[in-house]
Amino acid sequence: MVFLSAIWRDLLMANWIVDPALVEPFVPRGTAVDFHEGKTYVSVVGFLFQDTKLFGRLPIPFHRTFEEINLRLYVVRHHRDGDRRGVVFVKEIVPRRAIAWTANLVYNENYVALPTRHRIEHEPGAIRVGSLVRYAWRLRGKTHALRGRVAGEPALPPSGSEPEFITQHYWGYTKQRDGGTIEYEVEHPHWRVAPARDVRLQSDIAALYGPEFVETLRRPPDSAFIAEGSPVIVRRGVRIA
Repeated sequence: MVFLSAIWRDLLMANWIVDPALVEPFVPRGTAVDFHEGKTYVSVVGFLFQDTKLFGRLPIPFHRTFEEINLRLYVVRHHRDGDRRGVVFVKEIVPRRAIAWTANLVYNENYVALPTRHRIEHEPGAIRVGSLVRYAWRLRGKTHALRGRVAGEPALPPSGSEPEFITQHYWGYTKQRDGGTIEYEVEHPHWRVAPARDVRLQSDIAALYGPEFVETLRRPPDSAFIAEGSPVIVRRGVRIA
């Protein structure tokens, strides 16, 4: 069953290599930390939601286009039909309380509503070399931001590459209050990505994500790129055994 459909555009993805022990407390039951070439990653991702609809057909008044900025980690569930690679969100920022309330209610996600805005120096999804992509939010009376510039032409990432690993996780997992886990599927085609330069995260990391992420996120990311995005379908979540 379709829970939400939308278009995701201009995903600025800043990625840090971390000790697996940092993310273990956030891993839901039934999943395990996912690795790429023996490395564990967390990412801060900013992007645009467009043409957002509930159940694939119901537009949400005043909530169709907005920004999201999230901190996420990568997990895998070993399923009888094959491994399911997914993401777990530590915190997701959106500008509307109704969006945060709905996602928290349905999935027990970690959404928070804060004022947000963006600046993108190209048409949505039409990546141009040199253009700025910036997502900003207000917290405790100050402006915080994730920003970077397009450093190359977009292309499908090579098989087995880090950009392929980061972008091709098609499941979401959330811890539930009773210790269980909800799994939901996210459908989208493979995205073309472009390298990014001058990427910076300017934020009160401890206030937003917790003190355990300060040492990691205050240093420059180990990699960064910008994905064009596409139409996306988020399926209704189901409880896993």
